[in-house]
Amino acid sequence: MSRPPTGQVLERRGKRGKVYALRFRAYGARHYITTTAATRAEAETELADMLADVRRGIWKPPTVELPVARQEEPIFHVYSSEWVERRAVEVDVRTVEYFKWALSNHLLPWFATMRPSEITPQAVKQYRTHKLAAAQPLSASSVNKTLKVLAQILDEAIEDDYLSTNPARGKRARVRASKPKRTWLELDEVRALLEAAGSHRALLATMILGGLRVGELCALRWRAVDLARSRLTVEKAKTDAGRRAVDVSPLLLDELKAHKASAERTGPDDLVFPTRNGTQRDRSNVRARVLAPTIERANMKARETGRPELQAGITNHTMRRTFASLLYESGASPAYVMAQMGHESAALALEVYSKVMERKRDTGERMDALVRGADWAQTGTNGEATAETLSALTTREAD
Repeated sequence: MSRPPTGQVLERRGKRGKVYALRFRAYGARHYITTTAATRAEAETELADMLADVRRGIWKPPTVELPVARQEEPIFHVYSSEWVERRAVEVDVRTVEYFKWALSNHLLPWFATMRPSEITPQAVKQYRTHKLAAAQPLSASSVNKTLKVLAQILDEAIEDDYLSTNPARGKRARVRASKPKRTWLELDEVRALLEAAGSHRALLATMILGGLRVGELCALRWRAVDLARSRLTVEKAKTDAGRRAVDVSPLLLDELKAHKASAERTGPDDLVFPTRNGTQRDRSNVRARVLAPTIERANMKARETGRPELQAGITNHTMRRTFASLLYESGASPAYVMAQMGHESAALALEVYSKVMERKRDTGERMDALVRGADWAQTGTNGEATAETLSALTTREAD
């Protein structure tokens, strides 16, 4: 039985601008046809019409057609670069960065000069072994992430008839990896981090007490901060669930009010947490310029006072998990936590929930101790925060 008709639009730059071609399968063979389409949209429409004719059995090859056999199979470097260029219009910027990280740092140094048909299961195994045994080995989970990108590229190589099976697909192609440790902050660590945050206090408070993704935090503008109604609005997201209104706790409200009062730019379209130059931050900036120095200051203070240092492995995403754990500690439902975090899947919400339930008795005792402790009041911007404020921060479930 012949394979169903599939195809793609290819784009190249000629002397007179962009030129489009159609590469597709029909009647068990591959075809390559140059089109007169002026735009990619027109080329996509022409391809769809042609594949529909193929399915009905009425399509006939043109009298002059460039034989596919004359088209030399590209090396992986060229093929993968074209693949990223095509995918860039379909996915977000962060995903494109992920593709480029996997290719530039890992896959291309190993597979660049190979042709897709030369990437065998043995070649994939050799790559995997090399990455794990290098002087600076890549973690098992990171190796698997690069193999996932390789598999996506080779899926398309199968469609182009360069491969019959995907050597990067399946469990055998992956490295056995332990489940990553999911970290979140204890309440005493929240306090220590905020005390050490300095001018970035409101930013970190918004991550911890608002649960925003770092990208959402960096893109947050004052028009989306409703201080009167105690709401933050996430305006742009990849999913419908991601576009949401986040309830602002009294403590976070105090932080945002103080931050706005001292900010230079507070117009509706101004960023809430810009860089010193007024530009938008990114996840690397938050990690290196905000989180890492704050952790170091908090640990230095802990050493001076004889207290335990913050746990290892704190990341930007630790703040979101902390937000979820605080909501659960206060009795919020998984559905509410999902809505506040902008999740369509309950996986992460339920994972954090199960961990909180495992240790709820011990954590609850420590939470009570902190709530009753007068020193928590020092974490408020006006020095007047009370146990009632902390209680409110963890119990703002929608009516």
